[in-house]
Amino acid sequence: MLNIRPATADDQQAIMEIYNEAVENTTATFDTEPRTFEKQLEWWGKHKKNHPVFISEEKNMITGWASLSPWSDRCAYDSTVEVSVYIHKDFRGRGIGSKLLEVVTLEGGKVGNHTVISRISEGNEISIHIHEKLGYKHIGVMKEVGFKFGRLLDVTMMQYIYEKEK
Repeated sequence: MLNIRPATADDQQAIMEIYNEAVENTTATFDTEPRTFEKQLEWWGKHKKNHPVFISEEKNMITGWASLSPWSDRCAYDSTVEVSVYIHKDFRGRGIGSKLLEVVTLEGGKVGNHTVISRISEGNEISIHIHEKLGYKHIGVMKEVGFKFGRLLDVTMMQYIYEKEK
């Protein structure tokens, strides 16, 4: 049975391993070098109250993770976050990403964020569809902004704006 819970410091090795597999084999991230554990802990340290990280697990194995990270280091952007979702290669296609995206998006509103930005690399139609189902809107396409695996890639930009009670 799938369990989704807030990540802890003890989860960072598994989070890093899932991320590094994506770095080496997919265009889901435009990082081109695997993350060291030191860099992983630095990343984890930047996730404060309005930047939650969740993991999914089955039978005590971490199967994926999702986070909200700062969009920019400029203060005016404090309530704007960027979403990331990564699934262990052996667990893709099971709906885990959709569940993680839903949980982290809902939690983002509870902790005071105003909007979530998502950057989705060219060819990831499944991710675009999942975002659309959860209410993310298309806000544009950045043409040929990433270069990975010998080719230039477009990035679809999507946004979720939290409705505030009036």
